[in-house]
Amino acid sequence: MQIILVSRHLKAARTITIMPRHLVAAVFVLLALVFSTSALFSWLSVHLRLPLVEELMLSLQQQEDKKARDHLDNNLQLMATRLGELQGKVLQLDTLGERISGLVGVKHPPVEAGPRPGQGGPYIAAPMSAAELQREIDRLAGMVEQRSDDLAFLEFKLLEKRVKDRLLPTILPVKDAALGSLFGYRSDPIAGLRAMHEGLDFSAEPGTPVVVAADGVVLSATYHPEYGNLIEVDHGEGLTSRYAHLSRIDVQPGALVKRGTPIGAVGNTGRSTGSHLHFEVRMLGVAQNPAHFLRQGDEFALVKRR
Repeated sequence: MQIILVSRHLKAARTITIMPRHLVAAVFVLLALVFSTSALFSWLSVHLRLPLVEELMLSLQQQEDKKARDHLDNNLQLMATRLGELQGKVLQLDTLGERISGLVGVKHPPVEAGPRPGQGGPYIAAPMSAAELQREIDRLAGMVEQRSDDLAFLEFKLLEKRVKDRLLPTILPVKDAALGSLFGYRSDPIAGLRAMHEGLDFSAEPGTPVVVAADGVVLSATYHPEYGNLIEVDHGEGLTSRYAHLSRIDVQPGALVKRGTPIGAVGNTGRSTGSHLHFEVRMLGVAQNPAHFLRQGDEFALVKRR
């Protein structure tokens, strides 16, 4: 690009040729002047504390501080909300744990608190810092995890107890019956000699329903020369129960029966002197005192002795 200069002070016209490098240099010079002026102005503003610039910088600093405070307040609010949720969860788990412990039969020893010295004074709230909130949240989260583990154990014990209760012969095989001969040695009612009685006798009218005392599987349901009509039920782990002298049998071998299910009726069959149910409990074939099992239920205490 060429520029022609014409002036009355010049004897002849002058031509100036501007090359691209001249334009680039001019632009760099202009930018350098702008940055230098800006830097000089900023330096003078800081050191001479010009009011306009100082107010602008103060306003920017206040805005940044407000954003930081708002962010911190929001985080603290979220942390406080989380802390409240964890505190409520711990209380809920403690209450649930106490109820399940009562059902399972596991009692927590009471905490014995010693005498506390006199205390008092005005209440002055002490807000927690973010670090304190985080430590308290971590502590409560650990408590929630521990309580959850404890509840899982109690749930297992409760299930174990329910299974055990259903498999143990703890309900009366005959309702509203009088208790006759007990478990142990007695004078045999037919021979008149001292003999071992391996069960309990429940005196009742013929045809009175007989129910199974626990869940199990019917092993046999047939006639026996001494027991008469006899039902034997397997409750697992080597535990069985027998129901003898029945007037009828209402179940078949191999049948699954639940506690309280009618399986027959009181009778006077086999080696018997009258209408009654002979009830036995055996562990690995050895006769046990049925009263030890029945006392774990709620009905045995109501039985009247004949």
